[in-house]
Amino acid sequence: MKLTNGFDISSSALTAQRFRMDVISSNMANADTTRGKLVDGRWVPYQRKIVSMEAKEPAPFSQYLQASMNSATGQGVRVSRVFEDEAPFKQVYNPTHPDADERGYVQMPNVDILKEMVDLMSATRSYEANVTALNATKSMITKALEIGK
Repeated sequence: MKLTNGFDISSSALTAQRFRMDVISSNMANADTTRGKLVDGRWVPYQRKIVSMEAKEPAPFSQYLQASMNSATGQGVRVSRVFEDEAPFKQVYNPTHPDADERGYVQMPNVDILKEMVDLMSATRSYEANVTALNATKSMITKALEIGK
């Protein structure tokens, strides 16, 4: 086990959570974007993005169990992919909107601001927890180095 393993794990989590916060911010910024992308010559609304994370080096459970029994440490986390939420778009009646269909309905993005705020709070708390873990690791290493004085 190397001395800076805690730094590596916490820094990978900080990077992943920061990316997650960026994606959530993008979702919130595009909550009213009716022209997200052009598909087959027709504009479709912005689709909510979701971040998926996994262990840096995914392995079978038995391997993790064996590693933990041998007092090995974790590997950290990484963003595995960003995918679009397949939830249906919201239908809003607004016949004066330029993107309204013949019945007067506008397709709005499938972004729920309340859900995004909860996800943002979760990502922020995870980020803060990893900063705390990073500082605790730094403090323990500093104290260990002071023993030799």
